[in-house]
Amino acid sequence: MRKKPFTDIETLQRIIKDHPTPFHIYDERGIRRKARMLYEAFAWNPGFKEYFAVKATPNPAIMRILKEEGCGMDCSSLTELMLSRSVGVVGDGIMFSSNATPAEEYRLACELGATINLDDITHIDFLEAACGGLPKTIFCRYNPGGTFTASTHVMDIPGEAKYGFTKPQLLEGMAALKSRGVERFGVHAFLASNAAGNDYYPALARLLFDLAVELAREAGIRVSFVNLSGGIGVPYRPDDPEPDIKAIGEAVRAEYDSALGAAGMGDVAICTELGRFMLADSGGLVTSAVHEKRIYKDYVCVDACACDLMRPAMYGAYHHITAMGKEGEPCTRKYDVCGALCENNDKFAKDRMLPPIERGDVLWIHDTGAHGHSMGYNYNGKLRSAEILLREDGSYKLIRRAETPADYFATLETLEL
Repeated sequence: MRKKPFTDIETLQRIIKDHPTPFHIYDERGIRRKARMLYEAFAWNPGFKEYFAVKATPNPAIMRILKEEGCGMDCSSLTELMLSRSVGVVGDGIMFSSNATPAEEYRLACELGATINLDDITHIDFLEAACGGLPKTIFCRYNPGGTFTASTHVMDIPGEAKYGFTKPQLLEGMAALKSRGVERFGVHAFLASNAAGNDYYPALARLLFDLAVELAREAGIRVSFVNLSGGIGVPYRPDDPEPDIKAIGEAVRAEYDSALGAAGMGDVAICTELGRFMLADSGGLVTSAVHEKRIYKDYVCVDACACDLMRPAMYGAYHHITAMGKEGEPCTRKYDVCGALCENNDKFAKDRMLPPIERGDVLWIHDTGAHGHSMGYNYNGKLRSAEILLREDGSYKLIRRAETPADYFATLETLEL
């Protein structure tokens, strides 16, 4: 599979005249397409709702698009709750899934009427004290421990994760919640990230569906919602498999009928909290080559850095790179593509075959629409880049300006510069 940017060099050159590189750009058409694909895949479940993982791309312009497509917001912090409120998403349109949560964050979640997804059994008392009572609907996050496998391969190791209730804690905690007046329950788990193929959601769904049946039989807890969280991946590499969301939805339906339907629980609503699947491939980081360095290796030095896209430096993650305007040229040169941080891991690519790159060439770093700009930081005093939305009609809009030195210094005590 050949990865293609969702726009061309001519459009980027027009944008660059107004907004110099680096910047992240998002494709409205692609965002809406993914949301509609997801809702179509789970249309068999009347109560289905996607709660977009705000942490992936916390920008109001993006959130408004997803709201228009029927999505709620999955929030994990005070400011994410505030962002959701700012775009008119409140009440049960918010899923608040946090951990190590301060009291002020629980208070705001309660004030907004958000659905709260508890991470730990001790949070029951903490939430009740913070909010002066418990909501009528509560989710609990489940951690099954051990390893999580699908199709005979290990997908992750929940036993090493900091999140969630053990099963004994879940049974005890839900019984306590019921005794204190909670009426509707949901279960949630997040057991793998960026899962390739179609196996993850059906396997996770079966685990949670069986858990819901067990809770009903052993504890008299009627589960009304099952939250499959996020975890569906995207093909970062050209030869990676692309998840088939329609097939995933049908496989979840088969598990639903087998477990919940057979137990007389066919009214349970399904939730998801997708971020990467919804946004990653509808975003790109646009950067310009500013230097070429030839020592023991050949380097292309660009005006973006790990502050604009942390994933390659932090995880060794692969992001495909296209030299814009040179898509048809042979990739005959091997480069490390690097930024200007005083860190040797500030590399977007290592030993990457590209066409010969010249100063001023525009490079497109693919699949940065989720966990790209949102993970930015200011090391070395680097300033976070702009975000631009490419509208469906081909026009573009600045949806976050680039930071300035004044922004960087704004939180310091008064000083002369």
